[in-house]
Amino acid sequence: MTNTVKYNKILILLIMLILNPAVILSQEIESKDACFNCHAITEGRLKTPADMFKSDIHFRKGISCAACHGGDSKEEDQDKSMSKSAGFIGIPQGLQVSKICAKCHSKEFETLSKSVHGQSSTGTGLVINSCITCHGIHNIIPVKSQGSKVNGANIVSTCANCHNNASLMKKYNPGLKVDQLEKYKTSVHGQKVFSGDSKAANCASCHGNHDIKKVNDPNARVYITNIPSTCNKCHGDANYMREYKIPTDQYEKFRKSVHGIALLEKGDLNAPSCNKCHGDHGASPPEVESISKVCGTCHVLNSQMFQESPHKPAFDKSRTHECSACHSNHEINKPTDEMLGTGEKSVCIKCHKDNDKGFLAAGMMKNMIDSLLKDVELANYFINAAEQKGMDVSDSKFEANDIKKVLITSRTSTHYGDIEKYLNTINEGFKITNKAKIDGEEAVNEYYFRRLGLGVSTIFITIICITLYFKLKKIEKKQKT
Repeated sequence: MTNTVKYNKILILLIMLILNPAVILSQEIESKDACFNCHAITEGRLKTPADMFKSDIHFRKGISCAACHGGDSKEEDQDKSMSKSAGFIGIPQGLQVSKICAKCHSKEFETLSKSVHGQSSTGTGLVINSCITCHGIHNIIPVKSQGSKVNGANIVSTCANCHNNASLMKKYNPGLKVDQLEKYKTSVHGQKVFSGDSKAANCASCHGNHDIKKVNDPNARVYITNIPSTCNKCHGDANYMREYKIPTDQYEKFRKSVHGIALLEKGDLNAPSCNKCHGDHGASPPEVESISKVCGTCHVLNSQMFQESPHKPAFDKSRTHECSACHSNHEINKPTDEMLGTGEKSVCIKCHKDNDKGFLAAGMMKNMIDSLLKDVELANYFINAAEQKGMDVSDSKFEANDIKKVLITSRTSTHYGDIEKYLNTINEGFKITNKAKIDGEEAVNEYYFRRLGLGVSTIFITIICITLYFKLKKIEKKQKT
């Protein structure tokens, strides 16, 4: 009978091992960890940690309670297992928490200690965040598990626990906005994450995890000059983005654009990065109705002129993206005069055909700007020629500097799409260049007039001197006789 019972127990154990090996593993750990066994049979708050710990990755790997709380987990006598001589520390506090985690996770702890979360900003010496803030305490599970607090689908809510708390954030950074989660929910990234897509960008995708820096830190992933490469990690990966069916060449185009060169090569921090146009926490592609407003935040005058142009209602009707229709989006090159008119490089001929009103107006605008540039060249020639000859043309040079402003405003006024307004602007340039040409030419003529006068005077004086010489010689001769 005894052998039968024994074999039955073995059979049951084998069946349980096949059906649920985690249960057998848990029971084995329970039998070795006296701390866990004791808490598992208590009630209330003392039992809760044990219940949670059953699903913890550390529990499953055989790490005992004593690894974090100290003491002797093999000793069933409570006084001995929780004695100071056994190293019992109870509930870890403050920096002690992360230092305990660092025993195994040293690399992560080192990175965290250099991050914004691993530093103290209150003067108390306590860091802003410790490991358990994000990962949990007794219920830590692998990052890739769906239930993990730092899994791609859950990390947004984990970050929001602090970043949506106005009272808490006021303590560390009163100027930091607390509506990031609400904005994120409106973004393409947020909508995909909350619909179950864990591949879409979450907080850690852009800010990092253990290595999060302040936004104004040049080493931060979201520092303005680093944003394009941060976005490109996903958006430049053809395999990663394949299911979303969007281009993956945005970074290469942006890098060669006038914006990219200004930001990445010249270090102009006022130049736009990805988030300046698409948004950051509320990142979305600018739509037809909003793209001009996005561009208009920097190019205010151009936007105002376009709003008054005949192009505005035409673009609205055809659902054409306003600014990008002529200037492109990621690959925006420095505007040139060749974009105007009816030549091969003109953007006007995309819509306007031979001899329609817009075609003729574009051709006239291009001819006018070409004529003005020739007048500018001629005016500069006369002014420089007069200056090289030593003539004072400082007033003319000062007035000619205004032509630069006229050229800028004339080129900008093309956004009106109105030939009359364009002529009113550019005609000011012709007035300035005509005056500069006249002043320069008169200065050159005056130089030659002075040279002529000087020559004539020199000859006249020379004749007088020669005449006086011979006259004196004649007088000397008479006196000797």
